[in-house]
Amino acid sequence: MEEKKIVTDSNIEVKPLYTAHDLPSPEELNEKSGEFPYTRGVQKDMYRGRLWTMRQYAGFSTAEESNKRYHYLLSQGVMGLSVAFDLPTQIGYDSDHPLSEGEVGKVGVAIDSIDDIGTLFDGIKLEEVSTSMTINATAFVLLSMYVAQAKKQGADLKKISGTIQNDILKEYAARGTYRFPPKPSMRIITDIFEWCSNELPKWNTISISGYHIREAGSTAVQEIAFTLSNGKSYVKAALEKGLDINVFGKRLSFFFNAHNNLLEEVAKFRAARRMWAQMMKELGATDPKAMALRFHTQTGGSTLTAQQPQNNISRVTIQTLAAVLGGTQSLHTNGFDEALSLPTESAARIALRTQQIVAFESGVTETVDPLAGSYYVEALTQEIEDKATELIAKIDAMGGSVTAIEEGFIQDEIARSAYEYQRNIEDDQKIIVGVNKFQVEEHNDTPILKVDDNIREGQVQKLQTLRNNRNQAECDSLITELKNKATGTENLMPTVLAAVEKKCTLGEIAGALVEVYGEYK
Repeated sequence: MEEKKIVTDSNIEVKPLYTAHDLPSPEELNEKSGEFPYTRGVQKDMYRGRLWTMRQYAGFSTAEESNKRYHYLLSQGVMGLSVAFDLPTQIGYDSDHPLSEGEVGKVGVAIDSIDDIGTLFDGIKLEEVSTSMTINATAFVLLSMYVAQAKKQGADLKKISGTIQNDILKEYAARGTYRFPPKPSMRIITDIFEWCSNELPKWNTISISGYHIREAGSTAVQEIAFTLSNGKSYVKAALEKGLDINVFGKRLSFFFNAHNNLLEEVAKFRAARRMWAQMMKELGATDPKAMALRFHTQTGGSTLTAQQPQNNISRVTIQTLAAVLGGTQSLHTNGFDEALSLPTESAARIALRTQQIVAFESGVTETVDPLAGSYYVEALTQEIEDKATELIAKIDAMGGSVTAIEEGFIQDEIARSAYEYQRNIEDDQKIIVGVNKFQVEEHNDTPILKVDDNIREGQVQKLQTLRNNRNQAECDSLITELKNKATGTENLMPTVLAAVEKKCTLGEIAGALVEVYGEYK
């Protein structure tokens, strides 16, 4: 009887037994951590020196409500804040815009102005926390608001640390919260790179994201291929602007997903580091730190099930181990209830405790890259690298990520993989515990977090008060200046910062650029 072929989620065949013959060359096995090409990690002593930053992605309803959750998480041992914004904020509409109706404060916090940012970070010293903001099309506005708030606190901008996602290419490919067309969006991103290298040297100016590519249904191989290819496009755009790869290269970071196939995920992270180091070297980087791929991980939202939701605690634990064994710099763990609603406070606490148990009780942090030398993990690292490199070569032949997205190639590849995965679940080729096997009759009594539908009214009132109490002539003048600059080549960031400080709203600033650049459809 012929033995059944077993494959990983990326359709890589798994042999029944791996031996020394499957290992790469002895030189590769003798690689050290903290040195090019960083297969074994970007720091020499990894978690022996310092643990990853434990973040909990949070933000819902109003700035006041989110501020309470941040203070709670900080009291529970979170080391960095991670802000979720509602859809109108992500796309660049004020809460009183007709298209914002029904979405204000739902999937994240509603931020319309500098006043909201002041409330969001009330009682939190921005010089002392690292803040990650999941924002893309309007990243330049939210960063400006954050800087304006730091200035109000009297902070030294040279010490402010954190990350904006600012990765617009994956929005066109997988997620959909874009506003402007690709070319002007790339111009805004390189303006941020340039401005931050002078004004905010510790800020990570982009978090090139595979997370949402994976959530849309890609495989692990596609996740790193499309993400690194997008990264290459950002680097080339910055080089064309005349920026120094050894300066901006150190402030590029990545954001990956962690799914349940533990060893494939570990191999994926190791392969991604090696590939990026080679890529940056080929693009002209000579500073080792500009070649090191640093990344944040979030456990896989799409792997969570509404059926038997407490099983998700086990899934998140496996994914946490994958991220840590793969050498992540920062990690968010999902609440077990997130297939049902935004996480409740108790679910967020269990998620954070999962990271703390892995950090302090599991022993996996005590030596660098503990799975290195495993016949299977080393062979899988190489195989993932080979397949991802092949895919990047296809994109390069099209002219790079921007063209591949404009032609729909990346979107089609992701859709095909998502379809295959779903078909395998429906055919019972892929077992999801509690969904297509080991079901029980369920009476779901998991408490869920509900966001009040009246939040929009409060935001609209705040906006009216803001507009009645600001210097309208100054605002109009800055909006005109922004439109004029947008038609030229001068950096937009100083004008955007001045505009938010004078209480121009997010929607007014984004709307001004839509008038110049148009809207991407």
